Amino acid sequence: MAPPPPADLPLGERLSRLAQTLQFGWFVGHLTLLTALLRYSLSWISFNYYSRVARFSYRLTFIAAAVTYGIVVYKTWRARQKTGAKQTVGLLGYLADENVQYLGMALVWLFMPQYPLAMLPYGIYSVFHVATYTRANLIPTLIPPKIVSPAGTSPNAKPQYTTHPLAEAIGNFVKQYYDMSMSVVSGLEILLWVRLLLSAVFFQRRSWILIAVYTAFLRARFSQSVHVQNSFAKLEARVDDLVGAQGTPPAVRQIWEGTKGGIRQFHSATDVNKYVSGAAAPKKTS
Repeated sequence: MAPPPPADLPLGERLSRLAQTLQFGWFVGHLTLLTALLRYSLSWISFNYYSRVARFSYRLTFIAAAVTYGIVVYKTWRARQKTGAKQTVGLLGYLADENVQYLGMALVWLFMPQYPLAMLPYGIYSVFHVATYTRANLIPTLIPPKIVSPAGTSPNAKPQYTTHPLAEAIGNFVKQYYDMSMSVVSGLEILLWVRLLLSAVFFQRRSWILIAVYTAFLRARFSQSVHVQNSFAKLEARVDDLVGAQGTPPAVRQIWEGTKGGIRQFHSATDVNKYVSGAAAPKKTS
């Protein structure tokens, strides 16, 4: 996160400098995403999912998502170019970047039929990105922090600044709810796969393309996210309890065991580390 402009500048110039940064465009993108999501939610509540405003809000959500994740991917690429770092694993290495994955899925959702559930994970991420940027950049720009104690005579001493109460409250909110929200995101992503599977079973338009692409996306998420792994583990435990209950037909248990076996085989066959030795997948920063 880029530091806010110097506090000794006039407010107009501080805002102008802030608005000229690529990070500000990233912030506006997330803010636009949340606004579009809220507007679509109002249409959804009133059962007007396919009204002109609802369709526009739905598409705008994923346009904004593509822009924000595209900015992060571009900044990552530019940083590599400046430092001379090279991606040693080629295309697979780029695809292992979670920002690239979310960018790709945003573009997929943009051009596919509406799946409102797909908007929610992006919306939850945007809440925290907007909150973090507001705390770290927007508030210090509008209300520069005051020095509590000067640096002093020690060469290693640094001046201490006050923290605005609103910025402190936002920081506490992020710390308190971030992990829980990421668990909610992982649960929504698994639920979305189930929704797509049902669409594929009933041969809805482009459903088989979507289920294939989203399965690859969710497989990558599983390999990179502890929250997704925990959500799958909880789901497996719940189904085990239901299937293991007294009175469950043996055929149901056999189907469930066969399903688990097939999933494990799929997991092993799609393990990228088998094909890219020693490659660490970059973590998502947006």
